[in-house]
Amino acid sequence: MSKLFSYDISARDGKARRGVISTPKGQIQTPAFMPVGTAATVKAMMPENVRATGADILLGNTYHLMLRPTAERIDQLGGLHKFMNWDRPILTDSGGFQVMSLNALRKMSEDGVTFKSHIDGSKHMLTPERSMEIQKLLGSDIVMCFDECTPFPATEEESLRSMQMSMRWAARSRDAFGDRPGYALFGIQQGSVFKDQREESADKLRAVGFEGYAVGGLAVGEGQGLMFDVLDYAPGMLPEDKPRYLMGVGKPDDIVGAVQRGIDMFDCVLPSRSGRTGQVFTRLGVLNIKNARHADDPRPLDENCSCPACSNYSRAYLHHVFRAQEIISSMLLTWHNLQYYQDLMSGLRGAIEQNALDAFAAEFHATRAQGDIEPL
Repeated sequence: MSKLFSYDISARDGKARRGVISTPKGQIQTPAFMPVGTAATVKAMMPENVRATGADILLGNTYHLMLRPTAERIDQLGGLHKFMNWDRPILTDSGGFQVMSLNALRKMSEDGVTFKSHIDGSKHMLTPERSMEIQKLLGSDIVMCFDECTPFPATEEESLRSMQMSMRWAARSRDAFGDRPGYALFGIQQGSVFKDQREESADKLRAVGFEGYAVGGLAVGEGQGLMFDVLDYAPGMLPEDKPRYLMGVGKPDDIVGAVQRGIDMFDCVLPSRSGRTGQVFTRLGVLNIKNARHADDPRPLDENCSCPACSNYSRAYLHHVFRAQEIISSMLLTWHNLQYYQDLMSGLRGAIEQNALDAFAAEFHATRAQGDIEPL
């Protein structure tokens, strides 16, 4: 296995790319979906079971881990990989999004962000330098720059101020990250829905230089149409030979559309969160396992799925354990949803290799349109 971080593109189909990210901890097949392990666990899943679905990489959360159990404690215990029993690559976000979304009383300055813990009210400060320190203590393979996730809607002036500060923080993140062979630092493009700001952000990030680049500030309430409008041009502003990561996305049709527009990496809590609330993703669309129509249904969730929920249990059983609030419901439904997402990514990779992505996407949408989609 390579001791350095690298990205190799093996096939293209329109703007879409099929590639491999190589790290000392293993390879990541792209386009890739990263299950979210917020607090050093993918909820309701064992690490080996997450791997069994086809996941090459997990995402951990700087904000939550710095508060509990603390990055220093994880470092003393051998780092995040050992701590959570995951020996493959881990990406950690910078903490910026959680500071925005979980802390209404945060105070932001050029230096960083001061906030109170949502757990115990203790006061903390995150700066680009501290975010880099935390992620180094965790042992993350892919580290994200510290940035402000610009809220939506934002005026052009508000977005510009936010983006330009994030670009100054990106340069500070790069300096604080230092020279760490085998590890990668990703810059994050901002600029909301304003094309000229996206261009300015990309130019500033390219000038600093990163091992990969993220498209940030989307999936924050702007809707799929506007998100796709931005993705029609934003990924092409970033270096062609580096991975492109769309943060916090998303729904299956979001992912298909974003891959068609040149995105390589995704993360979202949706498959695991939905597993705990009874929302199930299938080739035919979304079903709600708590609905009474499933109470006597002997069929699997999806006859073409190989996960344990589909191989060994009926919809009737899954309906029963969900309504009875049994823990096995979260386990089985989360496993199924994660398997669905990884199967979707595998299908997208194969379609790009065969130069058949548009046909794959058309079939994906047509199958879901004909399916039995239930209101939630």
